[in-house]
Amino acid sequence: MHQESLFAQENPQNTPLANRVRPTTIDDFVGQQHLLGPGKVLRDIIEHDQLSSLIFWGPPGTGKTTLAQIIAHQTKAHFITFSAVTSSIRDIRKIMEEAEQNREYGERTVCFIDEIHRFNKAQQDAFLPFVERGSITLIGATTENPSFEINAALLSRCRVFVLHSLTVEDIEQVLRRALHHPNGFPGLKVHCADDELHTIAQFANGDARIALNTLEMAVLNGQREGQDVTVTTADLSQLVNTKSLRYDKHDEEHYNIISALHKSMRNSDVDAAIYWCSRMLDGGEDPLYIARRLVRFASEDVGLADTNALRVALNTFQACQFLGMPECDVHLTECVIYLALAPKSNAVYTARQAARKAIKKTGNLPVPLQIRNAPTKLMKELHYGQGYQYAHDTKDKLTSMTTMPPELAGQHFYQPGNQGFEPRFKNRMAQIAEWHRRHPGDDDPKAKK
Repeated sequence: MHQESLFAQENPQNTPLANRVRPTTIDDFVGQQHLLGPGKVLRDIIEHDQLSSLIFWGPPGTGKTTLAQIIAHQTKAHFITFSAVTSSIRDIRKIMEEAEQNREYGERTVCFIDEIHRFNKAQQDAFLPFVERGSITLIGATTENPSFEINAALLSRCRVFVLHSLTVEDIEQVLRRALHHPNGFPGLKVHCADDELHTIAQFANGDARIALNTLEMAVLNGQREGQDVTVTTADLSQLVNTKSLRYDKHDEEHYNIISALHKSMRNSDVDAAIYWCSRMLDGGEDPLYIARRLVRFASEDVGLADTNALRVALNTFQACQFLGMPECDVHLTECVIYLALAPKSNAVYTARQAARKAIKKTGNLPVPLQIRNAPTKLMKELHYGQGYQYAHDTKDKLTSMTTMPPELAGQHFYQPGNQGFEPRFKNRMAQIAEWHRRHPGDDDPKAKK
């Protein structure tokens, strides 16, 4: 059974403004010039009806469904749509079998799936053999990263087109077009000045649907005299007082923003770091998640260049546990500022990675006998602990005893830099190395010369 089309004709008065003024041609489409400008590949594909399976990936309100509608009007193929919420695997297979029969009669079938990421793996797999055989041309639209949300086998057979958030200028153009569209506000003469349109466009945050919904609400609540409606700044004030932030604690934007915070601090860009931290907090992120990431950053990217950084991060974590939101926002901001401005070193991180690499290469090297414990008589007879030298009994608190497995003799994992406090550690390591040069042990090759 065919699913109800997203593009079925309905009474314009009963549909949202965004649907009433939806473009049906490329020339009426606003934005995405990197895909639809003259000579661009997607424009050529649509104009010449040379469709292959496509995925439209982009934020809400950027034109994914509208592009599918334009293709529906342009293509000579049979065009059907699916609902990711109501379509079962049996429904999908039944329609796919009909598409296979149509292919045998020489008719192409284009299937549009809005929010394709809502289909589970089994539902997505049901499309795969028909896409492979060419029974259908698949067009999917998603706000989620296809790399994570679409099966690799299906994704490999589709071309991904990335749509960008609309600019303020793009949205102003969309709004003006809606005001003059015959299906926009039929029977009304709407007066909305450029300043008000600009306010709506800024509020929409790149989403044309939000902009059109806001305009529609503004017109419904505008100053009306007969058939004339005037939208004023006062009318808009209650509609645009809070911007909707695009942030979800489980989707790709979550990881994008925490990555932006981490890399801004690493780059010592304190203002950018404050901004990204605030974006997460205002988007509803768990403050303890941010605090945990700051604790990690303190060792990974500051390390021993500033030995106080980890204490600051841990204190911040405790403050977040004690206070919670909204009070702990200033503690997180304080920590972000401190870490962004702290001297940077990844020497601790690279030391850990170098040791991990050595362990992977050499496996389970035995602990040298001299630094093994010998709590039993048998262990002592096997020379456990024989030759152990207690550093505190020496004048310099150093011994010539070897503590590294012989196979890794001379291996250096920690390479301190010149930032912050690290020169202290570099100097100390140089002093220790010089002491060993002057006091070679019996098992040191230098002592045998």
